[in-house]
Amino acid sequence: MNKIKRFLSKPYRWTIVFSILLILFFAYAMLDTFVIPKAITAANTDTSDSQNQPSQPSAPVITETSYSDDNIKITIETIKEYNTVIYIADIQLKDASYLKTAFAKNSYGRNIKDITSKMASSHSAILAVNGDYYGFRDHGYVLRNGKLYRTSSRGSGYDALIIDTSGNFLIEADSEISKSLLNSGTLSQIISFGPGLIENGKITANKMTKSAAFTTTNPRTAIGQISLLHYIFAVCDGRTKTSTGLTLKELAQILYDKGCVWAYNLDGGGSATMYFNGKVVNHPSDGTERAISDIVYIGY
Repeated sequence: MNKIKRFLSKPYRWTIVFSILLILFFAYAMLDTFVIPKAITAANTDTSDSQNQPSQPSAPVITETSYSDDNIKITIETIKEYNTVIYIADIQLKDASYLKTAFAKNSYGRNIKDITSKMASSHSAILAVNGDYYGFRDHGYVLRNGKLYRTSSRGSGYDALIIDTSGNFLIEADSEISKSLLNSGTLSQIISFGPGLIENGKITANKMTKSAAFTTTNPRTAIGQISLLHYIFAVCDGRTKTSTGLTLKELAQILYDKGCVWAYNLDGGGSATMYFNGKVVNHPSDGTERAISDIVYIGY
């Protein structure tokens, strides 16, 4: 005890002790924020009462680039534009309940992550893309399959994608989403990444002209709506000699040319992944799939 008192009697030694404690606190804060998993609640995987769910179909017809059954029709097209390889899934559904989302490990919380293909496989998804990586941020609405998990706005300047129970898209300023809308019972999903690319038939990515993301090429993921129950999922490769990646302006133009009336940018970069019929069809830029928080998928 006397040795400790003598050690601490020197003023500079207090500085050393304080510095060590500060470093330990900072290290814990970083681990708590980015590494230590914290499940808050189990996910709600059902979009409505099971009695109202459409029946399972007869045996589907599946090829390398297509899936078709009584309720779901998907065609995958691979194109190359802007020196970029782009995978476009054209989706037609008979019911909005087949457009779903899922959390990693089926739990909502911080630092709970898994790869797109594993999440997709665990939910028997036919088609899936990476979601908005909600776990990378502390703010932004999270409403999935009809259940509200997070109610904090990211503030002005951010777009949210709202999908109602009929399957219609709406892109709304994150700061303008009302409590009455959140509690209306008419919403299926709120996804918070952005920006909006096409709104009500007009390309709106142009409002991002002052952002580096507008002119920077990257791997990207986006989803769009052409008409009621008719959607597009798009993923592009990037950061390689054979596939540069797309700017937001180019991505918006591609979706507009495909007929999208609404389109929204999801998480991209190393997260950009498309899964179809049991395998990943694009080439994630990290060389392997990145572990993320959530997916958007088509399935039963």
